[in-house]
Amino acid sequence: MCRIFAKQFFRTVVILIGFFPTVSIAQKAEFAKKIETISKEARGVVGVGIMDLKSRETMVLNPSHKFPMQSVFKFPLAMAALDQVDKGKFILSQKIHVTRQDVSPKTWSPLSKKYPEGEVDVTLAELLSYTVSMSDNNACDILFRLLGGPKNVEDYIRTLGVKDIAIAATEEEMSKDWNVQFTNWSRPAAMLQLLDVFFKGKKLSKESNDFLWKIMTETTTGPNRMRGLLPKEARVAHKTGTSGTNEKGITAASNDVGIMTLPDGKQIAVVVYVSNAAADEKTRDAVIAQITKAAWDYYSVK
Repeated sequence: MCRIFAKQFFRTVVILIGFFPTVSIAQKAEFAKKIETISKEARGVVGVGIMDLKSRETMVLNPSHKFPMQSVFKFPLAMAALDQVDKGKFILSQKIHVTRQDVSPKTWSPLSKKYPEGEVDVTLAELLSYTVSMSDNNACDILFRLLGGPKNVEDYIRTLGVKDIAIAATEEEMSKDWNVQFTNWSRPAAMLQLLDVFFKGKKLSKESNDFLWKIMTETTTGPNRMRGLLPKEARVAHKTGTSGTNEKGITAASNDVGIMTLPDGKQIAVVVYVSNAAADEKTRDAVIAQITKAAWDYYSVK
């Protein structure tokens, strides 16, 4: 069981704390206060979820806010695709034909850079790797089409018991209207829940879970976010998400979510959403890096 502690000066923080006699309530409160202080540097709204996946100790900042996920939604998309692999609808080695229309050069897409004319066959495994590891927008939307659209992906996430994640629009749809990105949202605790489902490895086959873990550890985007202040050898499986910046200098989303493995074997899920922020990219990334490092340090000494 967990006890819920809330200090009045933590107006936006909910801390769920288990019974850990070696760590005082004051230490936990200090950790939460540090996260809140770091978050102010973004000059926006910051959502945080941190969970020790073994002890279940959890800390959440801004639990009720609906944060735009941007490319973070490629993580649940990949889970939904691998679920279909497990059910026999697809196999990772099968070839998917990529047409000329599939490779728009007007978006972030290493796939379109490699195959600018399209008309090529790539495996489902390659599409998933492009989508997750490289955050490829074209590959993402090909996967959405294979699965029947965002609604089917959202429906799959609901079957996992996760409610506060909405997946309503493709990358192409988000690119056409600033406001559409806000229809793909998540509350921090819901993404922690999904990471926990992934970590437990009971909803996907071992082969599919291992494959997803591999491509998340191979993420090349956001090197200065979750991994930014961690030791170079740190093991981190994560997915980033980033929006554009509007004419008022506001960036809707700079995100990173994932699981880090500490040297002693502890595995900590971390969710950081930086939304509607006026700070520049370097500062936004630094907020994510500092929060992640604070969690690393806190759990390393426990």
